[in-house]
Amino acid sequence: MQNADKKRLHPGVLALILALLAVPALIALGVAVWDDRRFYIVSLLIILVSMAPFVLRFEKRRPGARELTLLAAMTAIGVAARAAFYMVPQFKPMVAIAVITGVAFGAESGFIVGAMIAFVSNFIFGQGPWTPWQMEAAGLMGLLAGLIFHRKDGSLPKLLPLCVFGGLGTLILYGLIVDTSTVFTTQKEITWQALTAAYGTGLVMNLIHAAATVVFLLLLARPMLKKLNRLRVKYGMLQ
Repeated sequence: MQNADKKRLHPGVLALILALLAVPALIALGVAVWDDRRFYIVSLLIILVSMAPFVLRFEKRRPGARELTLLAAMTAIGVAARAAFYMVPQFKPMVAIAVITGVAFGAESGFIVGAMIAFVSNFIFGQGPWTPWQMEAAGLMGLLAGLIFHRKDGSLPKLLPLCVFGGLGTLILYGLIVDTSTVFTTQKEITWQALTAAYGTGLVMNLIHAAATVVFLLLLARPMLKKLNRLRVKYGMLQ
């Protein structure tokens, strides 16, 4: 049994594989087969795929309802915070909340919370073929934050590297994924000219989004991580 546990794929590694391979494959399926008309189905499939690391982890221990409740609470905070800044284009805390979740609870938690914030909040901002792309982008930010900054002992990361990661990740990773979705969902033919135009016109909005992520990380990261780490210790969630 010990050898089997050692060979079992780590949930964080599985989450990375799913985020880089399975989720893009689902998005490609929606584009190629359903012509972006089944975005609800694709979004729900992404959520199911994102839960796979949790299923794997639950086989090894019994986290109970507390961990799921905390992740649901982080999702609700992200949705409410995004809605609160409804009137300010792109100045949203969504990515910051996903990053904080990944730092506090690990890569797989960061991915599912980022994806869920994008999906649920789009019932306010508008669902469409862009939703799965936003789920992938926000989820990846939470996942990478967990892989880079999560510590099992609950120690807090330095704020400057975290803000640099959040700002550059939002500008480059999130921005490129969402801008690419604009081309795939609005153009009949994918060309370099269309991609260049999408990236160019989206640059200002991506800069605003990146700045918002940095601002919200500066304001929220340390106080939220301190409280979340206390909960991790109290409920034995440091595995």
